[in-house]
Amino acid sequence: MSDTAATTGHNRFGDLPVWDLDDLYPGPDSEAFKSDLERARRDAERFEADYKGELEALTRDGQLIEAMRRTEELGDLTGKLGSYAFLRYAQDTAGPDRAKFMGDVNEALTALSTRILFFELELNRIPDAVLEEALGKDEALARYRPWFDELRKARPYQLEDRIEELFHDKSVTAFSAWNRLFDETMASLRFDVDGETLNLESTLHLLSDRDEAKRRSAFEALSETLHKNARLFSHITNVLAKDKEISDRWRGYGDIADSRHLANSVEREVVDALETAVRDAYPRLSHRYYKMKAKWFGKEQLDSWDRNAPLPTSDERVFNWDEARETVMNAYGRFSPKLAEVAEPFFNSGWIDAPVGEGKLSGAFAHPTVPSAHPYLMLNYLGRSRDVMTLAHELGHGVHQRLAAAQGPLLANTPLTLAETASVFGEMLTFRSLLDQTTDRNQRFALLSSKVEDMLNTVVRQIAFYTFERKVHTARRNGELRLEEINGFWLDVQRESLGDGVRLNEGYDIFWAYVPHFIHSPFYVYAYAFGDCLVNSLYAQYEKAEDGFAERYLDLLRAGGSKHHSELLQPFGLDAKDPDFWSLGLSMIERLIDELEATQPH
Repeated sequence: MSDTAATTGHNRFGDLPVWDLDDLYPGPDSEAFKSDLERARRDAERFEADYKGELEALTRDGQLIEAMRRTEELGDLTGKLGSYAFLRYAQDTAGPDRAKFMGDVNEALTALSTRILFFELELNRIPDAVLEEALGKDEALARYRPWFDELRKARPYQLEDRIEELFHDKSVTAFSAWNRLFDETMASLRFDVDGETLNLESTLHLLSDRDEAKRRSAFEALSETLHKNARLFSHITNVLAKDKEISDRWRGYGDIADSRHLANSVEREVVDALETAVRDAYPRLSHRYYKMKAKWFGKEQLDSWDRNAPLPTSDERVFNWDEARETVMNAYGRFSPKLAEVAEPFFNSGWIDAPVGEGKLSGAFAHPTVPSAHPYLMLNYLGRSRDVMTLAHELGHGVHQRLAAAQGPLLANTPLTLAETASVFGEMLTFRSLLDQTTDRNQRFALLSSKVEDMLNTVVRQIAFYTFERKVHTARRNGELRLEEINGFWLDVQRESLGDGVRLNEGYDIFWAYVPHFIHSPFYVYAYAFGDCLVNSLYAQYEKAEDGFAERYLDLLRAGGSKHHSELLQPFGLDAKDPDFWSLGLSMIERLIDELEATQPH
């Protein structure tokens, strides 16, 4: 049996599933992996030899479709190799053999992908009229029109080929290296909580413990350890912000987040409208809620360690794995039997890694791997209702990725603005299902409060994160930032977003340091708020829709990245460019706060 074969971790939550990566490769030293890596090298060399300098002629002769098919095949193969290396690493980032294996694979993939870097650069030099004529004549090629449209948008920011190769080659020793340093540092950190040594995930978990003394101890442990490593975190942040500034300057991006907007296939004005709408709503949403919560705790203000604390009347029931699975699958199935059918294999095929483990990446994610394989979900399951919602969230990603896989490697990937749709919708289905089954006033209050807090963390907190990133990256353009400056930006945006209901205790200034999105995906965070508001609007349509909504929804997921968000939302009567779109999504959160206030126990 290989080192990645499926096993289960049995603990108080039941038999928790662990990944079986054999569906990708039986092992890092297997002949299958070595053979595929060598095949990828040869295919990249042949691709370069066959097509470099020839793409315009092939387009004029109606022969470009073969190159498109070959680039998809090569992309699927290299994606499978890279996914396997990363997923092994995610299970144990502290394992030196796994870290070395991932590093070696990334270097090999970067080297071979340099050979095919010319492809997109050369395609973008083909005159519009020539490409348009080819798309009009060849139905098979026309299927890739959305991909060509997005590629053309990047043309103004494209550099000379040798510079693009340099940027590409140096990525291994640039941002990728700093990303890895951050991950391995975070995985190695230990936090002393009342004499017990814990990892990051377990320490963060205590911030939502019922016992205030434990929450405060966890808060102080986080602050102490993060402050001890603050110079490293501020240095990583400075380096990566400068690295991005260099790239943006060379490419000619006008705004610090324009490269992310381009990758997300969303217009800057749409994101600006979202940020403005959410920040304007802070007083009606987060400020109001946290003042209410402080009152329920009998305090003038919540302390920082109280923000995610369970309410005095909260339901502390622990969900074992079978209960979590049944809860989510029943909710999915009631909405659409097809949705549940697509979700089912995740639970019985080694596609989920659920237990908390030493060295394992914190948090949760859904990795799409490649269309020829299947996604893998990572959780750190601890039995809370929020963990059930996390399962519903990541399973939504997985279902989305499975349904979109038929689009193929170039069109299956969904822009981040719509990539959160299925995940947040899955959470909403699960929440509503639980709420409908709950008649006890205290339990309904607990469910509503938990949902409101999750929505505030998804919308308000993520937009605050986006505002923080904008401050950091803007200021970095004027020189290296001192730790005190970064901490100051963090406290400023937290005061604005949380309001007077939360006290920012001493030591909270460093809490930006453990957020991985700032390191791995600058400006990614607004996608969560985009997705939540979108789903709120979408769910409002679902509640009043006639038959056929579920099928239209599944069609949206099947489309992957083959359509722009405006086209995908049109069948639901929604338009993200309309200011009322964001107001509708935010009003649902406000209505839940209204319901929560009316439901509170007396």
